[in-house]
Amino acid sequence: MSNETSKSPASAPEQGMTVTGIHKNLPVLPVRDTVLFPHAVLPLTVGRESSVQLINSLGDEKQIIVVAQREARVDSPVPTDLFAIGTLATVHKVVKMPNQSLFVFTEGEERVRITNYGQLTPYLRADSEALAESHIDKTPEIEALQRNVLTLFQQIVSGSPTLSEELQTVAMSIDEPGRLADFVAASLPSLATKDKQEILETSDVRVRMERINRHLAKELEVQLLRSKIQTEVQDQVQQTQREYYLREQMKAIQKELGESDEGQRDVEDLRKKIEAAGMPEEVKKEALKELSRLSRMSPAAGDYSLTRNYIEWLAVLPWSKSSGGEVDIVKAKDILDEDHYDLQKVKDRILDYLSVRRLKPAMKGPILCFVGPPGVGKTSLGRSIARSLGRKFVRLSLGGVHDEAEIRGHRRTYIGALPGQIIQNIRRAETNDPVFMLDEVDKLGRDFRGDPASALLETLDPEQNFSFRDNYLDVPFDLSKVMFICTANMLDPVPEPLRDRMEIIELQGYSEEEKLHIANRYLVPRQTEENGVTAEQIEFPEDAIRFLIRHYTREAGVRNLERTIGTVCRKQARRIAEGKPEKLVVTRDVVQEFLGGIKVRVDTEVAERTKRSGVAVGLAWTPAGGDVLFIEANKMKGKGGFTMTGQIGQVMQESMQAALTWVRSNARELGINEDMFKELDLHIHVPAGAIPKDGPSAGVTMATALVSLLTDRRVRPHLAMTGEITLSGNVLPVGGIKEKVLAAKRAGVTDVILPSENRQNVEEDLDAPQLEGVKVHYAESIAEVLSLALPQTKEDERQCEEERERVLTSAH
Repeated sequence: MSNETSKSPASAPEQGMTVTGIHKNLPVLPVRDTVLFPHAVLPLTVGRESSVQLINSLGDEKQIIVVAQREARVDSPVPTDLFAIGTLATVHKVVKMPNQSLFVFTEGEERVRITNYGQLTPYLRADSEALAESHIDKTPEIEALQRNVLTLFQQIVSGSPTLSEELQTVAMSIDEPGRLADFVAASLPSLATKDKQEILETSDVRVRMERINRHLAKELEVQLLRSKIQTEVQDQVQQTQREYYLREQMKAIQKELGESDEGQRDVEDLRKKIEAAGMPEEVKKEALKELSRLSRMSPAAGDYSLTRNYIEWLAVLPWSKSSGGEVDIVKAKDILDEDHYDLQKVKDRILDYLSVRRLKPAMKGPILCFVGPPGVGKTSLGRSIARSLGRKFVRLSLGGVHDEAEIRGHRRTYIGALPGQIIQNIRRAETNDPVFMLDEVDKLGRDFRGDPASALLETLDPEQNFSFRDNYLDVPFDLSKVMFICTANMLDPVPEPLRDRMEIIELQGYSEEEKLHIANRYLVPRQTEENGVTAEQIEFPEDAIRFLIRHYTREAGVRNLERTIGTVCRKQARRIAEGKPEKLVVTRDVVQEFLGGIKVRVDTEVAERTKRSGVAVGLAWTPAGGDVLFIEANKMKGKGGFTMTGQIGQVMQESMQAALTWVRSNARELGINEDMFKELDLHIHVPAGAIPKDGPSAGVTMATALVSLLTDRRVRPHLAMTGEITLSGNVLPVGGIKEKVLAAKRAGVTDVILPSENRQNVEEDLDAPQLEGVKVHYAESIAEVLSLALPQTKEDERQCEEERERVLTSAH
């Protein structure tokens, strides 16, 4: 036994506790995670060698001091590792365990403070002071605290599966508040060692009661929450078990009836579809992986239907199914000619493609873009091409589409996700090489959801679209065999990268002769059939159709013409329904009776508008085809001002300025008094005022109008012109020649002035029937234009006036 001594780390008397006695040299038993309270019986397991020696050394003197360790991890505690206040305890019984440890029953007697350690080895011995609680009056506050503690403790015991009901009885039999607090603290297994030690060290009974009250309230709240969670979990488990048992019963019933599991049958059906789809190896691997996931899922799972839909999409796509077959070039040509009149450039391009495909079957599909005014047959030409190729035809209208996901689809993570329209239409076609028409590609929108035009770049590039990856499928699909055909009314809104990927084929408007052929061959038979009228009940002579074309429609295509023919057919259908079955031969009078007065006075408008000097006729290109454009100039007294009106753009305004500059700089050669510009204000107007106009092609027309005004010579009655002007008086080439010439012909113009450099366009784009009745003049300078547009002699002027009067008189 060592004679070493050590002072306790906390030897000051606890405030509120009275020292009632001193205990000399008693063994000290350190315990981990345990606090022994006075009047409490606590079984302790003693396993440390020093503690076993301590218990074995006890003789008749069975008293020891039980003190809690500050840190439970310390195996060989020294005085600084122990709390200063512990409990004097009596050892009632010691039981030896098979593993050499001891099971010791101790009973706490009173609180003690260790004052001095007299021995440290082989076990601790120390002197201590017995601490007695000061007497406390049982005030209403203490009574209330005591009752509250008792009630909370009873609730906790009742709700806990681990605490014995006897604890309630014992607690109710304790009258002293301090002793009740100690008993409750000792009985609560959830109370931390630190908190128990704090209660042991608390001298003031009221404070001790308040602390235990707080701990009880917290414990009750935790217990209620635990109970609620347990109930919820139990309900879920019961529901899951119920579903499981029911499902197992259903399986057993199906087995007895000889029916296989629905989910398993689904999986097998999908497996067969995957095997039959002819997928590439990479795609098949992905499909089988998803199918494996599906087979392990419960049909009631949230992801089941999503995964099943995805696999179905993969299985139904035409991975290897082609239209195939040898294409007969002659037969294809006959089909194209049968469905559409003229359009020779387009037909030649399609037949070229078919010829190359015969020599090289694995070639990639071309990407064509038909550009032209409405009603010239762009969309119907796509159907005709599909028929001539023997392929399926699918059409996607891009007008107003402004979401990139419409093209590429949504990712599978989104609710209700689907593949994009490209893949959806391929599925509808059921082949991997249909004719795919992307209608109105110039009317694509864009907003915060993306740019569909950019999404089309991959689709319409033969170098990329062999591995087109839809967001939903997320596997590559080969689009290189698809023949894409885009249509547009104008190319300006189409982004340059997208335009670069397409082969542009322009479809110009039709002449009057072409419209006559189209009406006789296609429009009249179609409209008579659609309106229930037979060829024996109505007849459209050539003169009547010309009258309709000339005076009731002014368009590049034939859509309005077909509409007016349909109106005449419906009027005849109504007559037949009213009991007048006689055949109707459509004449000019019949047309005026059915459709009202003449809508377009093309024959006389040019002659009538040019009756006064200062008016010239220009030619304009529009998305709906060509049209005539009147340029009007006027003068008034002023100080040399120049006004331009008619909702004209910046380029057109600059053309007007250039025309005026040229006229002023060449005034002497033109016979115009140079001082006149100082005394006059000039005004150029371009009707109609509500329609926006722009472009440089009306430059020569403006110069002609100004010269006509200032020299008081009227422009020839059947003449129109187009061309860009320079300050030096040169005439530069312009675009849209075919549309402009056809517009001039529709308006009754017989002479057209064009820039010399546009001669090639006329020879390539216009044939003899289209130029019939129209004389084309070519000019390199504005001087040549003026010599053609304005009468040069008095005799010439008189002949022009006679011609104008003849036209106007015959019209009335």
